[in-house]
Amino acid sequence: MFWFFLSLAIVSEVTGTTCMKLSAGFTRLLPSVAMAIFYCISLTSLTFALKKIDVSVAYAIWSGVGTALIAIIGIFWFREPANIFKILSLALIIFGVIGLNLSGGTH
Repeated sequence: MFWFFLSLAIVSEVTGTTCMKLSAGFTRLLPSVAMAIFYCISLTSLTFALKKIDVSVAYAIWSGVGTALIAIIGIFWFREPANIFKILSLALIIFGVIGLNLSGGTH
């Protein structure tokens, strides 16, 4: 159940960050309100996940997977440039998250 909360926190954070981009600097109401809602869901879910998952592991996974997903969304949806350095950096983030999961981050 705690991994579900961490997954929900990641998806909500990524959705909130996407809404942040869509809000155009708070000039569009709906994406601005959605951003606040999704960040509240994300932080609440992360808090529940921390009841069982070590904070070092949970936060690294939350921020790492969120960063990787936002970079992928930026490349494919917002047409941000991609180069080999960006792709390799994303791969390193993913390998880091896998390593943290293998380290046994629950108590």
